[in-house]
Amino acid sequence: MTQRTIRTRRIAFDHPKGSLRRHYVDGDLVMSHIVALLSATFPPGEDFFVRSVRHYSDRIKDPDLAEQVRGFIGQEVVHGREHDNLNRTLRKMGYPTHRISALVERDLRLADRLLPPIVRLGYTAALEHYTATIAECLLTDPRAQALLGDTSVRSILLWHALEESEHKAVAFDVYRHVGGGERTRIRTMRLISTGFLFLVVTGTFISLLADPATYLPGRLRRSLAALRHSPFLSREVIRRLRAYNKRGFHPDDFDSTALLDHWREELFGAEGTLNANLR
Repeated sequence: MTQRTIRTRRIAFDHPKGSLRRHYVDGDLVMSHIVALLSATFPPGEDFFVRSVRHYSDRIKDPDLAEQVRGFIGQEVVHGREHDNLNRTLRKMGYPTHRISALVERDLRLADRLLPPIVRLGYTAALEHYTATIAECLLTDPRAQALLGDTSVRSILLWHALEESEHKAVAFDVYRHVGGGERTRIRTMRLISTGFLFLVVTGTFISLLADPATYLPGRLRRSLAALRHSPFLSREVIRRLRAYNKRGFHPDDFDSTALLDHWREELFGAEGTLNANLR
């Protein structure tokens, strides 16, 4: 287990009325709905992650890992709060974020009741790999950053991406620390992959149905064609996601040290672009 310091940043973002275009992801119809859907999943998802990891807090004997867990929980709580705030703005713009959040919250509460704690922790570790892989794509690929322009959504996603990469191994290390096995870890990833893909596809489809722009001649077709070339669907992203299914895998197999150093300085260094958002 790598020693790492995970800091909880007290941060807040404003989304003034009129500051975002209706299709705020570079004017792209489908990507705007996908990002809104993902943002809607974060508040209930982060709560589930915290519950899954906290369940084992009294069994963590390694003081370094225990400290990382505290940082992980702190970061996830702030993520949920800030995305909840963003989701209210997106709802006013016509995105059904409240319905998606309620659906995800219902399903995760059902998982709490029906699944063993080690399986829930396995789901958390798997989903953390998804979020970290997407986060590091955003932090690495200028094309991904360009999609977000210069908006509050860009700011919140860059901050969120930095912290997802910072704590990407915590749930995984807790899973191993409390005796989680490789077979269950890989199986939960495969189940999560199916469920996550189903949620993104069906949720985005339902969201698009309520958007008048969907029915403009050629608009949806052009957006779907552009999606095929999205940096978030690149071969490298898919390779990283699939790597989780290999026995012996660890999130630190993808070294993000230099990437984190760069973005910590960019966002929170002496001239950090998000220093004004710290509370």
